[in-house]
Amino acid sequence: MGMVILVGLGVTLSALVIQALAAGLGTEAMTELFMRRSVGVSLWRNSLATLMLIVILLAGHMVQVAVWATVFMSNGEFSEFAIAFYHSAVNYTTLGYGDIVMSPRWRLLGPMEAANGTLAFGWSTAVIVTVVIRLVRYRHLAKGRRSARP
Repeated sequence: MGMVILVGLGVTLSALVIQALAAGLGTEAMTELFMRRSVGVSLWRNSLATLMLIVILLAGHMVQVAVWATVFMSNGEFSEFAIAFYHSAVNYTTLGYGDIVMSPRWRLLGPMEAANGTLAFGWSTAVIVTVVIRLVRYRHLAKGRRSARP
């Protein structure tokens, strides 16, 4: 069991590094758009930029699911990547269908992946909320400045 926990912790930390990269890339892209004044005032541009951020974060989640699936395959739990990826996605999202289960030896990786997914989704939510609040504040400040002009 100790080996499984070590593997699970290692994969979790690796996956959260991927989450950090996705969150960093997404926020840097948004910062660049702010600096270029491409976002902030226009509701449509803000919406598209937020959608871009969500796509970047979602790509990070998919890479994390793939990392877990690769670990499941390397441990001999699955012979096909598609099945390993499906099982990983079910764990990562805490959906928990239970239609495919791992052997008793590696089964503890499922809840560890679920904890990873929960942390990563919470992190993504925090990034999205922070960016949206920033966009809304900037938009309303800009609107106030325009209406205050004579």
